[in-house]
Amino acid sequence: MPDKHLSTQFDSELNEVSSRVMELGGLVESQIRQAIHALSIFSIDIANQVSASEVRVNAMEVEIDRELSSIIARRQPTAVDLRLLIAISKITANLERVGDEAEKIARMVRLIIENGAPRSLPSLELKVASDLASNLLRKALDAFARLDTAAAVSIMKDDYLIDKEFDGFVRKLITYMMEDPRMISASLNLLFLAKSIERIGDHAKNIAELIIYVVKGADVRHTSMEAIEAVLK
Repeated sequence: MPDKHLSTQFDSELNEVSSRVMELGGLVESQIRQAIHALSIFSIDIANQVSASEVRVNAMEVEIDRELSSIIARRQPTAVDLRLLIAISKITANLERVGDEAEKIARMVRLIIENGAPRSLPSLELKVASDLASNLLRKALDAFARLDTAAAVSIMKDDYLIDKEFDGFVRKLITYMMEDPRMISASLNLLFLAKSIERIGDHAKNIAELIIYVVKGADVRHTSMEAIEAVLK
């Protein structure tokens, strides 16, 4: 977090809202783990738990945004403080969308089970990508807590690993569908599920970009890695 302010109350407010973001992050991480676990053991009950927790995720997003609006109105922050509050708002939005993707995974799991798809579907192969995405999200939140730009760059570079896993899984699914056309419907559900995992990695990358925005005041979205590293020199 930024340096201490003359107003200890302002510091307290910033720490409190940052803690709420970390709490939200922990909640959506749990959603991801539960959703993939539901797929691995074909459990509708666990998938339903993921969907049920989406209500809490949405409520927390609204609560955090309300608190941010209050802080901005009362403190009228400038420079790094204003960038921090803007970044927190955007990070909260990214985390809520991660929750949406986890709920989407749970929905696909229910469809796969309800349609009677066999356990021979290559669903367990998604665990590598889901672990990568979940770990990347956790690293992004840890980097945000420290405003660690070096860690942010590392996260942005690692996002390609999830993209690589996704591309490989798509190729396997195509082969699977060609070998058994009866599994096309279930395989398409798995494809949508895999895409949600890939998007979780994208949201972690977005959070990493926001860390650089807070620290350096530079918007590095849609920017090459070489240009980003030049900003940090």
